[in-house]
Amino acid sequence: MAEEKENRYRRLLEHIFFDKDFGAFQEGSTTIEFKREDLERSADILGIELPKNLSDVLYAQRYRSSLPKRILDTQPEGMEWIIDGAGRARYRFSLVPVNRILPNPALRVIKVPDATPEIIGAYALNDEQALLAKVRYNRLVDIFLGVTAYSLQNHMRTTVKGIGQIEIDEVYVALDRHGAQFVVPVQAKGGKDQLAVVQTKQDLACCAEKFPTLLCRSVSAQFIDMEDKKNKKIAMFELAIENGRVVIVDEKHYRLVPSGEISPDELRAYRAR
Repeated sequence: MAEEKENRYRRLLEHIFFDKDFGAFQEGSTTIEFKREDLERSADILGIELPKNLSDVLYAQRYRSSLPKRILDTQPEGMEWIIDGAGRARYRFSLVPVNRILPNPALRVIKVPDATPEIIGAYALNDEQALLAKVRYNRLVDIFLGVTAYSLQNHMRTTVKGIGQIEIDEVYVALDRHGAQFVVPVQAKGGKDQLAVVQTKQDLACCAEKFPTLLCRSVSAQFIDMEDKKNKKIAMFELAIENGRVVIVDEKHYRLVPSGEISPDELRAYRAR
């Protein structure tokens, strides 16, 4: 059923991308803008039933699956199409340099005593919710960034000038030992969802607009080793924008374990870093 839904979404986006009444891709195009209502018009033309939440069409293609092959075939070497916001109820296909945020499989894993209440693990409804809870209860933002951080709001929905409506998974405020204050937007992905450059750019733009007096440190978290459901690792990234591209400032991998599973040798090794 999920695959059928995503195929319908691909058909919608392909129609908007190529049809002369919508995006009308031409050789050499680098941006193609469309409106929210174009999804509805395109669905009527194709006879496709839309979800009540139209945002799911875009979310699926940003984080869960690839764009249609016909669109991918127009990408020049080293470039890729992304879908970002272009204002209120407006969107844009943008051709940008290939920019993947993928965990480094060779990175050493740091074991952290698991402070997650067992009841949270029992009732978390999905991987993203579980990941945000583990990051929060184990103070992984503090550990990763070397600051004292406090959760300000989760699933913060707001609008950003020039982008439109966005949602940040969780927002922290923090300070360091020198008294500097920060805002930390956290992007969390679990299951088959992937970390997205689009969301990182939106998070950074939002914090610059809504928290202009605070330094922004953008963090992304992702479950890895998904096949081991009881012993999943958490990859943490600090991200920034340089020359229009999202770059990885730092990356660490953590595994939450009972404190007895951290050996004296491992503790000595951590101190030596």
